[in-house]
Amino acid sequence: MPNAPVLEQIGLRTNEAVRFRRGDTGRWVQGRVARVNADGSITLHDIDGSARSLRPDRLEVRRPGSRGRLTWQNVEHVAITWEQLTLWCTADLG
Repeated sequence: MPNAPVLEQIGLRTNEAVRFRRGDTGRWVQGRVARVNADGSITLHDIDGSARSLRPDRLEVRRPGSRGRLTWQNVEHVAITWEQLTLWCTADLG
């Protein structure tokens, strides 16, 4: 899948569960990651199969928290952490 490396760069995987809100105060709706678009938005499919393209700052993904328990975290924060971890690992090897 050609889009998988782009998703990995921001710390996501194809078909990974994410959630988003319809509007600013709406309820959380779950979906599955499909791909990253050229404009940086992330396409996902909700439970009904409808496709949506949303900015990363509007999505949350489950990741281990500080105590190891899975918590919902903003995709922007996950992407920053993922990038910093990669930089730290390569700096440690050199």
